[in-house]
Amino acid sequence: MFQHRLVRLISLLYGAALSEVSEMQSNAFEFIDIDDFEHESLEFLEASSHKCEIVLQWVQRLIVEAHDTNILKVAPPILTRVYNQLGNGIVILNNAEKLNDFPMPFPLAQIIIFMLLLHWGITALVVATSMSHPVWVFLTSFAAVFGFWGVHYIGLELEQPFG
Repeated sequence: MFQHRLVRLISLLYGAALSEVSEMQSNAFEFIDIDDFEHESLEFLEASSHKCEIVLQWVQRLIVEAHDTNILKVAPPILTRVYNQLGNGIVILNNAEKLNDFPMPFPLAQIIIFMLLLHWGITALVVATSMSHPVWVFLTSFAAVFGFWGVHYIGLELEQPFG
């Protein structure tokens, strides 16, 4: 019973964490056997703005109850590490939320686009004056410009890593 409940709670914790950092329109995630939870608890969780912290408390309470009833026979130092790792997970989630909440400033994005366009034009002129064969001019210009624009678009993807 303990293992099944723990797996369901971790599934719920994972879904709550994804819904906090994701910018997707629909946060309809699948959970493992959600019908096993009490209806009132799920309503309370749905109404809360701190879903991860609530589910984390449920996980910690389950672990404490299992330890008290000798279902989970673990030495206290090892159990302390379990709580420590759960806490570290919430800290990492909060850091991910910070990355999600503070996007790149708009003026910085505009100056990057302007500089890339300027690079595009200057690269074509510099390469055209330094090489004589048109095929090599095209390939060299294309490779340089394509590389910088590719890095730019990778950065845009990294700006919203959670959807």
